[in-house]
Amino acid sequence: MKQIIAIIPPHRLESVETALHEAGHLPGFTWFRVRGHPRGTGPHHAFTGTEWNPDAHNQVVMMMFCADEDLDSIINALRLSAYTGNRHDGLIAVVNVESILRIRTGERGDAAV
Repeated sequence: MKQIIAIIPPHRLESVETALHEAGHLPGFTWFRVRGHPRGTGPHHAFTGTEWNPDAHNQVVMMMFCADEDLDSIINALRLSAYTGNRHDGLIAVVNVESILRIRTGERGDAAV
């Protein structure tokens, strides 16, 4: 069992969702909007007592779980659909999951996904 965490530009979310549906092994997923500081960002600035970094970017974080055998097709769909060739296309991380349990049904492992 794996957890996939993808950080992508917000304007690529719709194409990523479509690609995941077309991949066939679509896990359920959660996404939320975040602001991120990419590698090598500049100094922080202050205005009316609030500090901010002008290099912070709006991004979307997607999280999903999948069976090991579905990992490659999901990663390929994510990468190809999020790719623009520009800086800040994002990141994909894969984490081993020791155990997973669906709260409502009590299902465990692949059955819970």
